[in-house]
Amino acid sequence: MIAQACEHTNRVKKGKTAAGTQRFLCKDCGQRFTESKPLDDARTNIDKAVMALNMLLEGMSIRATARLSGLDRKTIGRFVLSAGEACKQFMHDNIQNVELDDIQLDELWSFVRMKQKAAQKAAQKRECTDAFGDSYTFVAIDRETKLIPAFHVGKRTNEHTEMFLNKVADAVDCTREFQVTSDGFHGYQYNVPFALGGKIHFAQLVKKYKSQQEETRYSPATIMSAEKVVRFGNPEEDRICTSHVERANLTIRMHLRRFTRLTNGFSKKQEYHEAMQAIFFCNYNFVRKHSSIGMTPAMAAGLRAKPLTLKEILEQNV
Repeated sequence: MIAQACEHTNRVKKGKTAAGTQRFLCKDCGQRFTESKPLDDARTNIDKAVMALNMLLEGMSIRATARLSGLDRKTIGRFVLSAGEACKQFMHDNIQNVELDDIQLDELWSFVRMKQKAAQKAAQKRECTDAFGDSYTFVAIDRETKLIPAFHVGKRTNEHTEMFLNKVADAVDCTREFQVTSDGFHGYQYNVPFALGGKIHFAQLVKKYKSQQEETRYSPATIMSAEKVVRFGNPEEDRICTSHVERANLTIRMHLRRFTRLTNGFSKKQEYHEAMQAIFFCNYNFVRKHSSIGMTPAMAAGLRAKPLTLKEILEQNV
């Protein structure tokens, strides 16, 4: 016989903890307990905390959010970390084995604390042991539903590419045929078929530029040619493109202050950089309606019947 845990539905108030949290007594099992709250039992009202997070999701900086909300910058930082962990777990639990037909892959550049050249110089001089430098966000998006099933924050290396593709494999139903298109990054060439299985149809859109990004700095380099290269299976040629994921990259840059170029709003620590992106992608998939499809990507993919709120997501992960 399996004993069922008491759900403490028949409860009465029984004093408070030293921190002022309400304590309860269960009349059925006699256990004293406190209810867990979202955002690591933060004393701040959950509605005010969600308002601050929504400000950050609309492209505001930490300092601007602090001025308008009346919250301390350190408090907002703690909200970002705890909400980021909750959103990451929510996406992992709710996006599994999704049937998608046309996935596009890309990487979005940013940096943490200092740019790569400065980080390398600091490491050589041993002036800064935790300098990070370049940070790339790997993004996968479905062409039809606009769902972002997986993302990964790290370096643009073979190791991090494998980690990203493993996340995609966990989120997507790899037992059926679907098409995958990526840019010309060499890390995808062999890792995509290995990670996503033998039923995929994979191609790369290899673009050749007139100059290097270092020479053009922040203005986009002129594209000289774009070649469609089939890597695995039989992908449809007219669907080999990365336009949808590149448009998603623009959305990320427009809504996350940490990606705005030529400002001091960049992330100073890697954990905050990744946590804020987890909040954004969860909000993008489950909360905000996509203008091109008139519903949230999660609804289009059949994962939800209606949009959620950020508050509901945080409360579900208590």
